Amino acid sequence: MNKKIENFSRREFTKLSGLALSAIPFMSFTSPFLQTPFIASEEKLNVHLFSKHLQFLDYNNMSEAAAEMGFDGLDLTVRRKGHVLPTRVSEDLPKAVEAMKKCGLMPKMMSTNVWDAHDKTNINVLETASKLGFSHYRTDWLKYSEGIAITESQTIFGKNAKELELLNKKLGLIGGYQNNSGMNVGAPVWDLLPILEATKGQFMGSQYDIRHAVIEGGESWELGLRRIKPYINSIVLKDAKWGVVDGKWQPINVPLGEGMVDFNRYFSLLKKYKINVPVSLHVEYDLGGAEKGSNKIMIPKKEVFKRIQKDLIFIKDAWKNAE
Repeated sequence: MNKKIENFSRREFTKLSGLALSAIPFMSFTSPFLQTPFIASEEKLNVHLFSKHLQFLDYNNMSEAAAEMGFDGLDLTVRRKGHVLPTRVSEDLPKAVEAMKKCGLMPKMMSTNVWDAHDKTNINVLETASKLGFSHYRTDWLKYSEGIAITESQTIFGKNAKELELLNKKLGLIGGYQNNSGMNVGAPVWDLLPILEATKGQFMGSQYDIRHAVIEGGESWELGLRRIKPYINSIVLKDAKWGVVDGKWQPINVPLGEGMVDFNRYFSLLKKYKINVPVSLHVEYDLGGAEKGSNKIMIPKKEVFKRIQKDLIFIKDAWKNAE
C-alpha cells in the first residue's frame, strides 16, 4: 500500500470514528477514543516507550533500541529539550519518523508543549505530525495563577481546550492532558472535568497517569478513574511509593510492581471498562540519568535497556493475568 494513502486513511478514520461510533451502543461511554483502529485487544497491549529515556541516542539508535526491547512504538518527545525541537519540527520530525519506520515502529504517540491553538509553532507541530501519520499527543501542562480563582481559571482552560479540540479535529489528531501530581492543574483527577467538559470529548481528552492518580488519590483513585473514563484517550504506566528523602516525605519512583500501584486491579478495571488505548511507558527510577532525559548516562546503555525491558515484561504479564 502507498504510504501516503495509508497515513491519510489513518487520519481520516480518526476524524470520522466519533460519528461512526455514535450509533453503536457501547455501555455508558460517549468517547470515540475507545474504538480507534489502534486499540489493544484484551490479549495484548500496544506499548510505546517514552523517548525521553533514550535522549542519549540519535533517531536511528533510539528506534533500533526500542524495537529490540520489544516495544510497539515510541512516545516521541516533540518539545523543548526533546528528541525533536518544536522550532525544527519541519526538518527533524520526518527524519525521526523515517528512522522509526525502518525498525517497524509506526508513528502514533508524541509528547509536546502544545496548548495554545493559535500559536504558530504549535500549529506547525500538529500539522507536521498529522501529515506524518501521528494520531495521539500529550499537551503541555498548566498551572493555576494565585491571582485568579481556580474556577475562573478552569473556565479559561476549558475555552482553550475547546479551541485546541477544533484544531485537532481539522488535523485528525487526538490530544490528551496528563494528570501530574503536585501543584498542577489536573493533579486531582476530578479537577480536569470542568475543563474537559467544555469540549465534545472527541479530539481532546485525558492522558491518564495511574502513578500520579494513586499519589494524589490514595485509596480513592478508582473513583477518579470512573469519573474520567469517558475522556481517556491514552495512558501512562509507571509506579512509585512514599518514602522519606532528606527528612521529607515524598514520592519515590520505583520499577513497576514495586510501588503503590495495584496493577492487577488497575488492569482489571481497564478491561472491565474496555479502555484499550495507546500506552506510554515512563521509567523514572534510576537509569543512570536516562530517567531524566540526560544526553549522557552514568551506567552502560545495556543496563538501561535491561531495566526498561524488565518493566515492559511486567506490563505484558500483568495485563495477561489481570481478570
